[in-house]
Amino acid sequence: MKIGLFTPMLFHLSVDELVDKLVELGVEMVEIGTGNYPGNPHCDIDELLADEKKLREYHGGFAAKGIQISGLSCHGNPLHPDAEFAKSNHVTWRKTVQLAEKLGVGVVNCLSGCPGDSEGSKFPNWVTCMWPPDYLEVLEWQWNEKVIPYWKEEAKFAKSHNVRVALELHPGTVVYNPETLLRLREAAGETIGANFDPSHLFWQGIDPVAAIRELKGAIFHVHAKDTLIDRTNCSVNGVLDTKHYDQLRRRSWIFRTVGYGHDLQTWKEIVSALRIGGYDYVLSIEHEDVLASPEEGLRKAVAFLREIIFEDELPGGMWWA
Repeated sequence: MKIGLFTPMLFHLSVDELVDKLVELGVEMVEIGTGNYPGNPHCDIDELLADEKKLREYHGGFAAKGIQISGLSCHGNPLHPDAEFAKSNHVTWRKTVQLAEKLGVGVVNCLSGCPGDSEGSKFPNWVTCMWPPDYLEVLEWQWNEKVIPYWKEEAKFAKSHNVRVALELHPGTVVYNPETLLRLREAAGETIGANFDPSHLFWQGIDPVAAIRELKGAIFHVHAKDTLIDRTNCSVNGVLDTKHYDQLRRRSWIFRTVGYGHDLQTWKEIVSALRIGGYDYVLSIEHEDVLASPEEGLRKAVAFLREIIFEDELPGGMWWA
């Protein structure tokens, strides 16, 4: 297993500066955003798709320094009821798949998206309860009319380009926990899997180790990001929290650098569960910690993960397998 990072935290750096920073930190993998949420200052997707020479130079700039691209990411909402917004997100998604194939990257990370409640909707509608019964009607309409048809087609498209689809289990989208991921995987096929981010599970009350066991064989990529739960605020208002991230004292939870929300033992158990389940790829650091600068958060995360990962892993798998 290798340590990587997701590039938004270093948007202020040029591509060459980014590569140098990765080398300085001893990071072996990088996850690159291509558009949608967030933008793509480290990847001009149209230029790279149009110019084979620039594509080779771009890939070679990472490879020459021993950096592997773990995945391309285009988090967006291609199911948005705003047709123009959805189309823009869809186009970026498809271009990202095509670029991944050209770069030899086997995983594209994204979100499932979330439709509205009808054809006439203006905004997405994330259903979180089953009563009154209107909500179940909305949910089934979303899945049967929008979610499954879209992702069945896009799974075929990704497979035709030798790419797997890693959906982040993210509240606010229709795929937000193991059950919803497996529902879509059953409908659209095994090209669909997870970009497993424990931070979004922690605050929902999901045990990441139990989730990993449930998702065996369906985890394609992993984010290393933590969440600090404020037990006092949770005991008053629960975990569903719409307050802005800067309202630290009032929120039920906030994102933290790994190790600042849950201890070393918790993360050891997460990594061990991943290994037992057959995952041996990347732990991609995603920095969204409002209490630490990107530079400090990244350095602390790298040091923390090095404490967990065995560098001298047995070749060919585990001896008892």
